[in-house]
Amino acid sequence: MTSVRNPHADSRLPKVLDEAARLFRTRGFEGTSVREIAKAVGMLPGSLYCHFETKEALLVAVYVKGVQQIIEAVQSAVADVEDPWERLEAACVAHLEAILHDDDYAQVVVRVRPADVPVAHESLIELRNSYEDLFAGLIRDLPLARGTDRRVLRLMLMGAMNWSQTWYRPGGRFNPRAIARKFIALLRQGQEVAV
Repeated sequence: MTSVRNPHADSRLPKVLDEAARLFRTRGFEGTSVREIAKAVGMLPGSLYCHFETKEALLVAVYVKGVQQIIEAVQSAVADVEDPWERLEAACVAHLEAILHDDDYAQVVVRVRPADVPVAHESLIELRNSYEDLFAGLIRDLPLARGTDRRVLRLMLMGAMNWSQTWYRPGGRFNPRAIARKFIALLRQGQEVAV
């Protein structure tokens, strides 16, 4: 998978990424054309290829930025927290705030599934895994009951958090912080019963 061809060729690159993220979020990857992205930035479609060889390469660049934003939010949230359960809760709060905030990049990371873009599948999986490794480390540090499958626990937690973007309503009963606290309380409760 190739990435940015010539990042200095045009100062419109940040705008290209922003518009691509917005369109991929609202219309999906398949529903967005290179022509629409170029038009949104006032470029000719061919000019976009000065930056990216393919639409898939552009998606990977959007994914990179979205994953970086979420990683930075999580790392910042857990930086000064010592207790393993509190660290996981802080990470979940940061993750939920990132994906439930009205941000196109984070939404693309959650909504565009790697399997939907076969040409970029491996690159997107690699990016997603680099992020999920943070949670694997946080879960590895938890004092869990013997026999707990930490990988399944991570997959369940990530799935629950990412699915929240389909049912979450701003101003609703729970904000992202309250949702994260409830998720972690349920996990802890299950561990206390299992011990």
